[in-house]
Amino acid sequence: MPHKALLLDRDGVVNVDHGYVGDRSRFTFMDGVFPLTRHAADRGFRIAVITNQSGIARGYFSEAAFLELSGWMLDMFRSQGVELAGVFHCPYHKGGVVERYARNSFWRKPNPGMILEAARRLDLDLSRSVFLGDQPTDMAAAQAAGVAQRVMLEPAGEPPRETAATLTVHGLTELIPYLA
Repeated sequence: MPHKALLLDRDGVVNVDHGYVGDRSRFTFMDGVFPLTRHAADRGFRIAVITNQSGIARGYFSEAAFLELSGWMLDMFRSQGVELAGVFHCPYHKGGVVERYARNSFWRKPNPGMILEAARRLDLDLSRSVFLGDQPTDMAAAQAAGVAQRVMLEPAGEPPRETAATLTVHGLTELIPYLA
């Protein structure tokens, strides 16, 4: 039987979005990410990260550096008692300067490619899954992929943006009561 999942955007959800975070020195975990993911794991959710990484195409950091950072991030989650099922990234951006990555891609959000690939590889039931993101493109990709619960993380005090979200939260742990 396919698994339910908690799918997380990276920058702005897993870590503070300092803009094109490509190494540990600029990677700060968001408050509440470990309690949220432990709760989800305890309730049988597979947890995966779904992230656009145009910094690779823009030449800000290499794909190898991103993969190294992702390995460290996975280890940090493990040290907090959370096993991530995968990290799916899109290094492509049509405005990139690194020729190999300078193109459109079905994987780049708001397209659903990364989510659909995660569902295929991890045997996920997207109709029972949750996507947590902080951008309208996250919500659009999740909706296009058929993710039932699309949760938008908005800063407190900010006016809500028009998105395909089914729920809005102002902190990561606000999602915990909704994960059964």
